[in-house]
Amino acid sequence: MVNESNSGTSVVGSETSHKCGRSCLGPLTFHPLAVGAMVSLSHRCRLAERTGATFKNGLVFSSRPVKIQERIHLRVEKDSFQWEGALRVGFTTVPPSDRSLPLPVMAIPNLTEVQGHWAAPIHYSQCQAGSELEFWLSDEGSVFVSSPNVKQHKLLTGVDLSKPLWAMLDIYGQTCAISLLGSEKKTLFQTRRSCPAPEYLTSLDADKHNSLIPVSSLRGNSDECVSFVDMKVPAGKGSIAECVVCMVKQARVTLPCGHRCLCNLCASKVLQQFGTCPLCRYKISAPSVDGI
Repeated sequence: MVNESNSGTSVVGSETSHKCGRSCLGPLTFHPLAVGAMVSLSHRCRLAERTGATFKNGLVFSSRPVKIQERIHLRVEKDSFQWEGALRVGFTTVPPSDRSLPLPVMAIPNLTEVQGHWAAPIHYSQCQAGSELEFWLSDEGSVFVSSPNVKQHKLLTGVDLSKPLWAMLDIYGQTCAISLLGSEKKTLFQTRRSCPAPEYLTSLDADKHNSLIPVSSLRGNSDECVSFVDMKVPAGKGSIAECVVCMVKQARVTLPCGHRCLCNLCASKVLQQFGTCPLCRYKISAPSVDGI
């Protein structure tokens, strides 16, 4: 069983252990630096959309390890009957920050055949636009899913509980966009929830993002890609209050492009792995730290 005191340990960047109270599970978003080649992230990394004329390349992961019995609540924002199959969900012991880009094109079988990955498909009837569902990991290492109109049922068994586990989702087939609505874990005396409470997306909200920039279009001449974080910098200002990667610490690092959008810890990771600004892809040479 995962030791819950360790499952929220800060690994790097967005894998944060931030908590705002004893009943807080910490923020839960999609990891901004480990996304499929055709995935765009917006709404502070809570909305993930697969773009382009394809049924694959839609992998996303949770921004932090999740706990046993922590129910991850999500909503299907867009679908398309052009393809077969639908959303796949599961868990992995491999931290998103340790993955090389580009990611494999599908969770099944590309990742499930690799040690430390478990995923299963959800029936398309539960993945129509507007559908809400939740999935979680049991004390016995089984993955369950439920929705308002479908009784909870077991998707798979045999998940290794000895290590921290990140949620793994594949925006596959008919499923085109999903949003994270938070998570909760019920105990005998209280219900713990993720924070902050996310804004509730409607189908109309999702339609406004049809023009989101696909990650693949940000590659330029590089074989690597980074996620496009949909952050708008106020006119006439080159900084934002929070780091666009972890969204917890203050953005204190100013990049050569003028964007002050990273905290010290995340700046080191982004500089080492990508070497470009996460907002505009300008090459990073010598970022400066506010106040130094």
